[in-house]
Amino acid sequence: MPKVTIINGSPTPGSRLTAIIELADELLQKQGFEVNHVNVGELPPEDLIHTKFESEAIVKANGLVAEADAIIVASPVYKASYTGVLKTFLDLVPQKGLAGKIILPLFIGGSLAHLLSIDYSLKPVLSALGARHILGGVYAVDAYIARTEQGGFEINEELVTRLEDNVAELVEETYRRVQFAELK
Repeated sequence: MPKVTIINGSPTPGSRLTAIIELADELLQKQGFEVNHVNVGELPPEDLIHTKFESEAIVKANGLVAEADAIIVASPVYKASYTGVLKTFLDLVPQKGLAGKIILPLFIGGSLAHLLSIDYSLKPVLSALGARHILGGVYAVDAYIARTEQGGFEINEELVTRLEDNVAELVEETYRRVQFAELK
């Protein structure tokens, strides 16, 4: 069973990004994937700030990254980039910790003005960590996700379609990579 680890870079539990992550998780599980989560906002701040590589929480989070065949990196966009807490965690991922993994970025921001933040702020860091197969990703605008009266979320149909298409590409590429590795 292929494994995906979703790295949630939001420091805010229950944000609109949650709706995107939950949909991606659901779509992956329907395709037979084991899905694990690293919520960087829940990692001990002291371990992140003081780069405690040996911290139990950091070792466990990096273990989920290492075991995964694919990684989803999800973040809200603040000041034209992903969150600082996500960067702090990525600084603790081993130098080639993303080598051989399929990567799917999922970002959300207040407007389309920061659409290229995936390309200009995230992809160089992922490449420095050994990622060579980074999919185009999905950039969503806050207005595409509405909060419901029941406390949940309603995702715009166009965004649902884009998420479905991108997750399908992740699934296809991951299965291709896993099958190729089994042939070796």
